[in-house]
Amino acid sequence: MPLPAESHQSVIAATRHWLSEAVIGLNLCPFAKAVYVKGQIRYAVSDAQDLEGVLTDLEAELQTLTAADPAAVDTTLLILPRALGEFLDFNDCLYFADRLLQQLRLEGIIQIASFHPRYQFEGSEPDDIENYTNRAPYPILHLLREDSIERAVQAFPDAEDIYERNQETLRRIGLAGWDALMKREK
Repeated sequence: MPLPAESHQSVIAATRHWLSEAVIGLNLCPFAKAVYVKGQIRYAVSDAQDLEGVLTDLEAELQTLTAADPAAVDTTLLILPRALGEFLDFNDCLYFADRLLQQLRLEGIIQIASFHPRYQFEGSEPDDIENYTNRAPYPILHLLREDSIERAVQAFPDAEDIYERNQETLRRIGLAGWDALMKREK
């Protein structure tokens, strides 16, 4: 059963809040601000409740993104509020998402980044603050154009240091700081 329109809007609002306060506000991704400010992010809320539905919506969003003018839509956040709530299921989905990229011949054109409310890096404990670099209010498949990534990396020469810098930032603010950030007025 699909979410009512106002629920889609609240999902998008929570995602925008996370994006503006955490991703941009903490500078977790130095490339995000430009597309955010220019309004080049497509927020697609999926009503899928299982892997099959997610992959169907993912295929549609991949086709929409590749057909769109990059000046209008540079990146897509496919938000999954009703599916893949368990991180291991979400992580398994990434394998199939990559296979779909191959089948659609979009490898090297589109890349998929992943965010989840219970994101956990391999070798970490569930409550390790470092996991929060990839935690979002909902499971999200972030569809990025490879050309845009290449341009952004060229403009940001220390791109390989982002991961370590993000972990340091989150250790500094801690869980209390993260919680306060997410509770700020939306």
